[in-house]
Parts: sequence; structure tokens; C-alpha cells
Amino acid sequence: MGILGGLPKVFDENLLIGYDSSDDAAVYKLSDDMAVVMTLDFFTPVVEDPYTFGKIAAANALSDIYAMGGEVKAALNIVAFPEKDMDMHILGEILRGGAEKVHEAGGILSGGHSINDISPKYGLSVMGTVHPERILPNNGCKIGDKIILTKPIGVGIILTAYRLGAAKPESYDEAVKNMEKLNKYPADMMKKYPVNACTDVTGFGLLGHLGEMVPKGMSAVIQASDIPIIKGAYELAEEFYITGSAQKNANFMKKRVNTENVSFALKEVLYDPQTSGGLLISLPQKEAMHLVAELKSSGVDAHEIGEIMPYTGFDIEVK
Repeated sequence: MGILGGLPKVFDENLLIGYDSSDDAAVYKLSDDMAVVMTLDFFTPVVEDPYTFGKIAAANALSDIYAMGGEVKAALNIVAFPEKDMDMHILGEILRGGAEKVHEAGGILSGGHSINDISPKYGLSVMGTVHPERILPNNGCKIGDKIILTKPIGVGIILTAYRLGAAKPESYDEAVKNMEKLNKYPADMMKKYPVNACTDVTGFGLLGHLGEMVPKGMSAVIQASDIPIIKGAYELAEEFYITGSAQKNANFMKKRVNTENVSFALKEVLYDPQTSGGLLISLPQKEAMHLVAELKSSGVDAHEIGEIMPYTGFDIEVK
């Protein structure tokens, strides 16, 4: 939700989650059984095809509602576009892709706002609803919880390498396919289970977002061999097709994470910024295997990647 520490603190008892936390969206209580979830996200194109870009940007913005345990209700387009320098048909295709994802999410696209800019940017402001007692914070993990990841990682590396002509088409296609997928489906399934915490994996990478989930006095112990990685991403990282954002993520987290026995390439994948990444779900051990099995049976590429333990000396240990 951004770094907004300089803003004045204004108390409202109905603002259940606001900008002073590192959660995925704001939550405002309307009644004892209804709260509204609010989020927005937009960015420059990550792929060349405008229709595909629209789908990815929308899926990314919608994801924050799912990470909070909410249901998508309505969305507004956020558009910046160089009206004089680019064909307006391109903008139409971007909006078409975004509208399709909002419809798939069960929401209604209700309008939006556009400005003339030097480069195209697109995203959504999204409104959803959740019961105040069923909000899923990102830092509610409990000792003994298992951690589930619902999409493979490595998107940033694949996209960077593809632009340089190094990534194989099948790796790029897999990355795009995963970015287009809504997190609606794993989010719907996890509502049947006693989930303690949830977030989605985006710009801070797997370890950055996992670090937001771990409460004080606890550690997340991750098994490197269990982490799903897009085919080709590890090999590309070995060849130094890496991103500056991953390095920033690593520098920010380095004092909190033990990756002593992890290869250079795997570290890059673990810190790699994701676009429209999967959900990280923390829930009791005996329930986790059932959720993973149900997710896999429905076609979600879900994996149990670690567990929450008493503090080990680091917030995250990668084994």
C-alpha cells in the first residue's frame, strides 16, 4: 500500500485496516456484518500485446481484494495514454482486456478516469466487501502454520530476459498465463478453511511479502526445493538475467533473512518482483494438506513451501 509514514494519523474506529499497516488493501467497516475493501494499482505495460496487458493489470489490481478475504463488487479504470502519439485502438484493447477480468471476477466496471501522458499506464481502483470478522490480515500467522503458495515465481526474470531475446517462448508463455490468472479461485477455496493470514506476491518478491506476514517472535522456515518456479527462470538467473528491483528487495530484507546455503540464482528468484503473483496462505498444519489437494484438483498450481516456527534468529530461514 505504499510508504505513507509522513501522513498525519487520524483515528476512525471504523477504519479497520489503513495506510499505517503494510496490508494489501484498506478496509472500512460499514456495519456489524459488512465492511468495504478498497485498493488501486496501475503500471506501465509488462507485455507488448495491449489486450494481454489489460488482463494482467486488472488481475493484479483485483488480487488485493482476494488477499484480504473479500469479494470483488465494482471497479474503475485508471488510464494514462499518449493520445497524440499512439493509436486509440491500442487503448481500446487494453480496456477490453481489463473489462474481461473484472467480469470474470464477478464485479462490474463502473467507469474511470483518463489523462494524457507520455507513456501508457493502466490499472484499476477496486471495491469489494468482506465480513468484518472474516478479514484476512497479512500478519496473522501462528506457530505451527503451514505456508501455501498458489503460483510459481520468476515472472520478473522471464520478462526481462524475453525483452533481451534470451527467454524461451514456452517460459514467456507460462509467465503470461500465470499473470493473467485471477486469484479468485484459490481465494474462494480458502474461505472453507481456518486461514490465519494471507497476502499476494507482487513487487517485493516472495521473501519481501513473506516478511510482511511473519509476526514478531516467529520465523518462517522455507524449503527451497518446494518452491514452484517458472520453467527457465532459475537458469536465466544463473546467466545474470536479473532485475534491479530484486536487488533492492534483497538489500531491504538482508538483515531479516538467512539464505546462507542458497545459490545466487535461487536468491534472485526469491527476491524477484512478481506481477499478478499468487497468494501466500498461512493456516494450521492439519488443514493445509487438504487445501493444497483441493487447489491442485481444481487446476491451481499450489505448493506447501514452509511453516511458521518460534523465532530462530531470523524472520525468514531458507533451507
